[in-house]
Amino acid sequence: MLFGSNHIDLITGKKTTTIRKLWKKPLSTGNRLHCYWNLISKEREKLFEAEVTDVNVIKFNELKKNDELAREEGFRNAQELEAEFHRLYPDTDDNSLFQIVRFRKIPISKWEGKTIDEKSMITKRADILFDVGKFNDSVQCYSAALRFDPDDVYLLNRKGDNLSRLGLFDEALECYDKALKLDPHNEFIWNNKAIALLNSNKPEEALQASLHAFNLNSKNIIVLYWRGFILEMLGSYKEALKYYDKILEIDPYNPDVWNARGNILTEMNCIEEAVKSYDRGLELCLEEKPDASTWNRKGNALMELGRFEEALNCYNEALNLEPKNDIFLSNKGVAFIELNRFEEAIDCLKKALIINPTNEDAQILIDECLNNL
Repeated sequence: MLFGSNHIDLITGKKTTTIRKLWKKPLSTGNRLHCYWNLISKEREKLFEAEVTDVNVIKFNELKKNDELAREEGFRNAQELEAEFHRLYPDTDDNSLFQIVRFRKIPISKWEGKTIDEKSMITKRADILFDVGKFNDSVQCYSAALRFDPDDVYLLNRKGDNLSRLGLFDEALECYDKALKLDPHNEFIWNNKAIALLNSNKPEEALQASLHAFNLNSKNIIVLYWRGFILEMLGSYKEALKYYDKILEIDPYNPDVWNARGNILTEMNCIEEAVKSYDRGLELCLEEKPDASTWNRKGNALMELGRFEEALNCYNEALNLEPKNDIFLSNKGVAFIELNRFEEAIDCLKKALIINPTNEDAQILIDECLNNL
């Protein structure tokens, strides 16, 4: 029996029912099912073996009105089931017969056919779901995999990452703490804990967790970056700068760190140095898609230096990448104002207000321009 790979409840054990068009040889209680996912075309991946516990036959006319059965099959309602079943079974009419099959999973030790590593299969599925951003589904799979081995450090860490992305930071921290009891010398888990603590608005505790990660590996670029970022959030700009500079000693071609360095220098009012950092970051981005935010930040830094024409060019570059960004348009309007080009400023600021009518700065700046015309 084949299932679509979207049936995550098959892994968690919640799904114990399936609805199929009546076969020439109908299923009956006691039959054994060999259940597979048909992942890609003819490729199949075994899920489990199961025993049929109950079979009921129902006409499609009744089935398409039954919301409860539709939800058991994974649909939101009977209307959704009806549409999908018409697609799967084009010759279906109101009198077509369907079998509602209820089953229970058989322990792997009692399988008749080829056995599988269930933990590995579930973990693989969880990783795929995580990588494509389906975090609600992937966290269920990681939880299911952990039932096979509650002390698997990889799974605990991945589940923690998953929970963090769902904003469930306290639960994520529980996973990280359990993983660290099992593997206290894992710098990546200490770093992940630091990020979760930072997102929980506990920056001082985050800094302590980050220190553990740093002491374990002072050359780990990811650890260095987050330690710098946490220090930046705490307002310790000089200390943060040291860690960004450590990264650039290891990887001088990292545009994100050059941009982060520019942000820090801007906060420290070292504007000339900030511009140089932004320039280096943009130079390194040329082979890839340039970053609109970096162009905007460089423009802001040039504005503070009074280099308005250069700032204007930066805002143009940012708007080439994100033409509907009202903040970039407002900043461009300010550059025009500083250059006494008030009509062009008004045009920019009006565009910003069309995109975002709640942009109060744009409205205030328009009034200022009108006073200067």
